[in-house]
Amino acid sequence: MAGKVEARKAALREKLIDLAESQIEQDGLASLRARDLAKEAGCAVGAIYTHFNDLHALTLEVNGRTFIRLGAVVGAAVEEAAGQVPNERLIAMSHAYLGFAADYPRLWRALFDVEMRSDGPVPEWYAAAMARLFRFISEPLAEIFPDSDAGQLDLMTRTLFSSVHGIVLLGLENRISGVPGEQLRTMIRMLLEQVGQKN
Repeated sequence: MAGKVEARKAALREKLIDLAESQIEQDGLASLRARDLAKEAGCAVGAIYTHFNDLHALTLEVNGRTFIRLGAVVGAAVEEAAGQVPNERLIAMSHAYLGFAADYPRLWRALFDVEMRSDGPVPEWYAAAMARLFRFISEPLAEIFPDSDAGQLDLMTRTLFSSVHGIVLLGLENRISGVPGEQLRTMIRMLLEQVGQKN
């Protein structure tokens, strides 16, 4: 009997994550409501909080899935470009990042819109996922700048990620300071081709 109860609990937990993921993908993070989730899941609102401390914790579970998917997409691009020069590998992974953001804009935005609380530790999966993404960037950068120490390389990695992320964000949101969607790949290439080039 205990096994069946645990199985039902596990099934409800997965169902809630599935429903939250679907809701965020359809209408964005701000649309997530406990009452709506409970209605769709066929459970009481209180049942949600037996599995998650709050909706923030549930959102982090959804983001965990998204990070895995994003990592797989970027990782595949890195593998495909394995024989190319470092700048081309950076361009390939950045184009993959853009493609994922364009295909799943609301799930992608939720990765950055969710509040990472200062009074608690960063979840291990989040730190590991970000480290993996940054490692994709830092490896070709280490080839371009072989004399850089770990601190310099980390700063360059974060700078480059922020630059590409900003291009993608502004472009996909059609901000006035961005560029038309069809030119985003060109803009990313223009930026990354210059990395390490001497004037």
